[in-house]
Amino acid sequence: MNNFILKDNKITLYDINHIICNNLQIELDNNLIKKVKKSRLFLENKISKNDDVIYGVNTGFGDLHNIKIEQKKLSELQLNLIRSHACGTGKKINFEIVRLMLLLKIISLSKGNSGVKIETINRLIFLFNNNLFPIVYEYGSLGASGDLAPLAHMSLPVIGEGELEFQGKIQNSKTILKKYKLDKINLAPKEGLALINGTQYMLASFIYSVFHAYNLSELADNISSVSIDGYNCNLNPFNPLVNSVRGYNGQKQVSKRILDFIKGGEIENLQKKETQDPYSFRCIPQVHGASLDVINYCSDIINTEINSVTDNPLIFDEKEMIISGGNFHGQPLALSIDFLKLSISELGNISERRTFNLMSGKRGLPVFLTENPGIYSGLMILQYTAASLVSSNKQFSTPASIDSITSSNGQEDHVSMGANGANQLLNIINNVYDVLSIELISACQAKEFNNHKTSKMVEKLIMKVRKLSKKVTKDRALYKDVKIISKFLKNQRDLIFKKS
Repeated sequence: MNNFILKDNKITLYDINHIICNNLQIELDNNLIKKVKKSRLFLENKISKNDDVIYGVNTGFGDLHNIKIEQKKLSELQLNLIRSHACGTGKKINFEIVRLMLLLKIISLSKGNSGVKIETINRLIFLFNNNLFPIVYEYGSLGASGDLAPLAHMSLPVIGEGELEFQGKIQNSKTILKKYKLDKINLAPKEGLALINGTQYMLASFIYSVFHAYNLSELADNISSVSIDGYNCNLNPFNPLVNSVRGYNGQKQVSKRILDFIKGGEIENLQKKETQDPYSFRCIPQVHGASLDVINYCSDIINTEINSVTDNPLIFDEKEMIISGGNFHGQPLALSIDFLKLSISELGNISERRTFNLMSGKRGLPVFLTENPGIYSGLMILQYTAASLVSSNKQFSTPASIDSITSSNGQEDHVSMGANGANQLLNIINNVYDVLSIELISACQAKEFNNHKTSKMVEKLIMKVRKLSKKVTKDRALYKDVKIISKFLKNQRDLIFKKS
């Protein structure tokens, strides 16, 4: 198996994708190992040679920051921190997100500003390389003091507690450690705080969502191309001249994708009765393009956060300083997550409108895309389902970052709620997959009622759909069709990123 060597340089979203898609193992460059050891040695000397108060090292946490902890209890302090903060609730987090959490925590701790032992980082690397995923729950983080509860659950196996998922089975961490003949890690001063302080849950979830967002962006363009063909739309709105006088890159890219996807079909030359098409068709470049621009913006934010140290306090051994700051606050991510929520929701909103138009009985298409309306309802209620999903997404899209609840007895009096926003984003993404599935089923059904030749790309996509969802000739339950097509669309994510 190939390895990816983490070095003292910038890690990008592309690198993260490369590691995850190719199931690469991680190892640290010697220079990083030296930095980590040097940082740890500086902290140990600082603790042993003077009696200075250092937050989280020899004090309590949060509102307990003024309580000094005696020297002999400093390791116990870190152990208690992990245990007490592991109180998450809700659904178990997808193992793919937990895997990203491990990777991101390894990257952050290896910068040499956290003061942890190299053995502790190596244990996280061991978990990552052996696909041993701690059980983490979706709720518990306020997105400000770091993702405390999720990261505490991630860290439990390091101290020989909690549970791990391995090959789809959940097992006790002690059992796994025994299997690999490993001892638990005895945390040294500051290590517990370094493990659970940081933005790695919301960042991991954000990255996972951005991967899917790129997939949804391309799928929305491809599926809308089938709809454009089925609705016999005018292609003038996609002309590069239109894009040239409004210089948004996303708009240009979307228009090109759609023209490429439709190229070779007869729709390019068909006589059009209508002068203009509804906005849900005509303004695809502007709407889809704006969403794509937001996805790219979020990627830039992610690239910065991947390479950031977000625990507290921070150690600068070359300056001989230990500084308590606020890099754990998730506001940069929270705002961007909310931005992406709106943008992905819009891909669903405009898709549902296209589905509505396809079923409206216009452009030579039968109402609700059935040959015998009345006795048959056809695809009527698929549009209801799409409407329900996009309405739900509007509710999820309410910005989580405008909320803040004081915690830790007022010491932590402003929080980002970025983790809640990340959870909402996941819900939106799942809903949009279903909305696009409904549009794709509807567009393929529409193509059954016009006989002009399609492009090879459109025809290829329709053929793939027809292997999973047959033409609707009479009423049948369609929930399985939506589920199967949605799964098919989600699986395209791996193809897109391996291709890129």
